[in-house]
This record gives sequence, C-alpha cells and structure tokens, in this order.
Amino acid sequence: MSILVQKFGGTSVASYEKMNEVCKIVERYKEKNLDLVLVVSAMGRKGAPYATDTLIDLCSAINDKPSKRENDLIMSCGEIISGTILVNMLKSKGIEAIFLTGQQAGILTSDEFSNARIKYINPKRIQEEVKQGKVVVIAGFQGATEDGEITTLGRGGSDTSAVAIGKALGSETVEIYTDVDGIMTADPRVEPRAKVLDFISYEEVFQMADKGAKVIHPRAVQLAKDGNITLVIKNTLNPTYEGTKIGSSSGYKNIDSEYEGQDDFIAAVANKDKVVQVKIKSEEDIFTEVLNEIENRNISIDMINFFISEKAFVTDEADIEELEEILNKFDLEYKINGKCAKVTLIGSKITGVSGVMAKIVRGLSKAGISLLQTSDSNMTISCLVHEKDMQKAVNAIHGEFYKK
Repeated sequence: MSILVQKFGGTSVASYEKMNEVCKIVERYKEKNLDLVLVVSAMGRKGAPYATDTLIDLCSAINDKPSKRENDLIMSCGEIISGTILVNMLKSKGIEAIFLTGQQAGILTSDEFSNARIKYINPKRIQEEVKQGKVVVIAGFQGATEDGEITTLGRGGSDTSAVAIGKALGSETVEIYTDVDGIMTADPRVEPRAKVLDFISYEEVFQMADKGAKVIHPRAVQLAKDGNITLVIKNTLNPTYEGTKIGSSSGYKNIDSEYEGQDDFIAAVANKDKVVQVKIKSEEDIFTEVLNEIENRNISIDMINFFISEKAFVTDEADIEELEEILNKFDLEYKINGKCAKVTLIGSKITGVSGVMAKIVRGLSKAGISLLQTSDSNMTISCLVHEKDMQKAVNAIHGEFYKK
C-alpha cells in the first residue's frame, strides 16, 4: 500500500477559505484513487487567534517563565483545532476522514518538552484507517512520551512530523504545501527577480536553512535523506504547479536544461540579518580555551577566520552579551561590529569552478558595497556586509549568476 503524505502549513489552513482549497487538492488526489495522509500545522501565523504563538502568549502573559510541560499542552491545541476543522470540512464534502493527535498516530518522543525528538512511530493505527478508505489527518508538531506526556517537536516540527510519518509508512514522496510555488533562488521579498528551482539537493537545502533562508527545516530534510524520500514543495493556492523537488544530488541527471541554465552549479543566494562581527587579538592557546567556553554555552559562531594578529568570526546579535562575558573573563582585546548581515552563495558544484569569487567581488564592487569578511566551504561562499547593504548585496550577487 503506497501512501502519499501531504503537509499543510499554517498559511494553508489559516481560514475556512484556505481549508477549502486544501479540500480541493484532496478531492483531486482521491479521484486518482490515492491513499492520503495529511499533516497539519496550527491555523495561521503570529497574531491569528489559534496560531501557536498566540496560544503561548496566553500563558506568558501571566507568567514570564511558564512551565514547559504546560506550554507543550497548550501549544498542541493549535494543530488539534486545525485538524478537527479540516476533517469536518472534508466530511461535509463527502470525503471520509478521521483526525488523530500525534499520540493517537503512534508518534513516540523523547521527554524534552518544547524540543522533543521522535524516537519511534508505530504506523498501525494510520494504516488501519487508510485501509478503510479514510483520509487520515494528523496533528503535526507533536507526539507523546512512553508515559503519555504530550510533547512538541520545536522549530520545524510539523515538517519533521510529516517526513517521519512518511518514513514510517514507506512513502516515496512527501508533499509540503505552503504559500509559495517552491524553493526560490533568493528570498523574493529581497530579490524580485528570484525564480523557482525545479530541483535542489538535500545538501543544498541544509545549507540554505543554515545560512538564513526560510525553507523546510533541516531535521525534516535529514529524515527524508535517511528514508530516501523525495520532498516536493508546492503552493496550496497554485497546486497544479510542479513546485520544487528535493532529493539526492543524482536527481540532477533527471532535470533538463533548466538546471544547466543556472550557470551549471548555482542553486541560491541566502541572507541573514542581525549578525555581529567579532575580532579578537589573542594567542592560539588562549583562543582555544575561549572556543571551549563558547561551545559549553551553546553559542553558535560562523565565518571563522584565523590570522596571525587576530581571529574573526560572526555570531547572532542575540548572543553578543553572553559572548562579551566570555571575552571579558579572559581579559581579551576585542572589537565588535554590530548591524551586519551575511549573504551566502550556495551550490553543490561551487568547488573547483573558476571565477566564482571574482563574480561576487565584481558584483559587490559595482553596487558600492563594502565586503567585511568572507568564508567558504565546499558548497558555500559567505560574505559579511553592513546590514543596511544586505538587500543590495543579494541583488548584486544574484544578478551576477542569474542574468536572465
């Protein structure tokens, strides 16, 4: 029994009107006699009555340090609300359907409230309901411990739920529905010429998410890679558009000349604001101790450059106070450049391609943008710029590699 798993995000179930579009998608697939399992997020985004953030605020408004256990309980309500409404709408249209919470769907998790990990999924209940011809709608973002405690999965939890369920069911494909046509070559709010990618590899998506792009969560991508599942990013309001497929890099062989038109290696340009550049003057042995302290405090640093006279790296703006505590503890001489942004070129074939850095520098220079620091890996080149120049930097670099 081959089952297609479809995940519908918050914007796809934000209202009755949006849910009606979801029902139309289900109707089209059921006409093809496909077995469907839907995973849903809470309704809408921050500010919406039943969005996850809104539910959290109900507790944080009366206690600035709310209990994580009770927080998980109230957060889990968001997906239960959207799922039960969607099932009732499907039934009103003559489609047999049933709603299951994460626990009822057999999702067993660890006991870290608000950031639990899926340990195991027993798909028996899901499979039984599907065999009876029902569309099974499951609450994303949640599960339960062996003791029956309700847990939530943290950031990207609904994506993770959907792919994990797909893996447990042996699905070949998991479709992720959102409010855009697919993964794009840049954030369209920053780069108006951005276009939808037909295909992108698991590894490139990891890098995009890590470098600031708002794409599917890396946890979900890792599960898909482990299960050899093809992910498809689609638009709920434009469901006939093929969207973007995410799979192994060998999938490029199955893509026609469109990918060749992307300068034969470039995938996307990602951007991240609210980062800070830190420059330190220190001896090697002391800096090793500093790095150990940074690791112990779970502070993430990036773009690390070692020079004879100084060390340079970037960190999130939110971590700078704690980082300064560490630097002062070691009595180090340092300089902090705030209000920076990171713009990253991503592509699995960047390594060994001549002229890539020259194009980047040329594009930034023509736009009058100061380049503060760079770092690279086998599939990324990151550029640190002033935050005020972030959009221009994205435009400049994207324009160098996507001239059409």
